[in-house]
Amino acid sequence: MHPILNECPICNGEIIATELECRHCDTKIQGRFYAGPFAGLSLEQLDFIEMFVRNEGKITRMQSEMELSYPTIRNRLHEVIRALGFEPGGDDPSHLHGDLRKQILEDLEEGKIDYDQAMHLLKESEAE
Repeated sequence: MHPILNECPICNGEIIATELECRHCDTKIQGRFYAGPFAGLSLEQLDFIEMFVRNEGKITRMQSEMELSYPTIRNRLHEVIRALGFEPGGDDPSHLHGDLRKQILEDLEEGKIDYDQAMHLLKESEAE
């Protein structure tokens, strides 16, 4: 069985599935069906995702299995993330924690809060 195409081989336009068929009873369902976000990935990218899940997202395990370096595997992961329409690290709130940490330290330096309050706020921000 061939994978579903998501791009027309003639004009490169988007292809949509319009019929589903049950292999068991031959029931056919017609309509316009959304194949999901993974439909646009290459077979190589889908294989990578399968391996990533099988290895519980542990890149170090994937290094042994794929015999590739950590940076190479990380780059492939970033390619998949971009292919799904995201930017790697785009939802990473660590920059917010850095800004909050900076503000807490400035407030401490200016005397707006004391040492104990600063330590409490820093611990809270790290827990988030």
